[in-house]
Amino acid sequence: MILLHIFSIILLSSFVPAPLAAGGMETMDAGKFSGATADEQLPAGWEPLHFKDIPSHTEYSLIQDNGTTVVQAVSRASSSGLTRKINIDPQEYPTLSWSWKVSNIYDKGDVTRKDGDDYPARIYITFAYDADKVGFWERVKFNTVKFIYGEYPPINAINYIWASKAPQELITPNPFTDRVKMIVIESGAGKINQWIHEKRDIVSDYRQAFGEEPPLISGIAIMTDSDNTRESATAWYGDIAFSRK
Repeated sequence: MILLHIFSIILLSSFVPAPLAAGGMETMDAGKFSGATADEQLPAGWEPLHFKDIPSHTEYSLIQDNGTTVVQAVSRASSSGLTRKINIDPQEYPTLSWSWKVSNIYDKGDVTRKDGDDYPARIYITFAYDADKVGFWERVKFNTVKFIYGEYPPINAINYIWASKAPQELITPNPFTDRVKMIVIESGAGKINQWIHEKRDIVSDYRQAFGEEPPLISGIAIMTDSDNTRESATAWYGDIAFSRK
């Protein structure tokens, strides 16, 4: 069930003791990885994200890169992520900034195909369920998931990706579900093995992707996967933050 796949993006984060919530600051640190030490197992506030039907998991660890602590993700025909539950109004904190680096792209990576739906680096932003924005049968599906898991799944998600060959700024549905819209931030091998700093206007991106105003942000996840292409890649993720500008 596709809806369950979307829900798994944020389900495991419900075990995080204290969700990140906005509190009047100029910047909200979703992932202050640089403040951790390399001997910590996982970044504070983040939990593993595993998919039921994928036995091989990407390996995540905190490492030192030129004196700065970052998250390293090693994927070998595998898929899993790290996720954090958050509660942020994108109208108040519309800007998402982060840095990332990848070792390579995938020969078989293709944003239009299920068997090419792998990316050396990606960041999910999920948005809270709103009953007024779905039809009757969709509402039934969402209520079924809530009955099973105790909470509603996100209504939609934006997936910022480092693609293999798709044009930058392309917005396209995920091959598995149109409730996840992928936005190509980087593409190709021209910038591999170097840190790239990104900044996105989440409100503008959501409007372009879904044609409406975004609801509350409910979660964030980082993921490096290669289970569909059966290839391998390593990615590194730097600090991730939401800000007012």
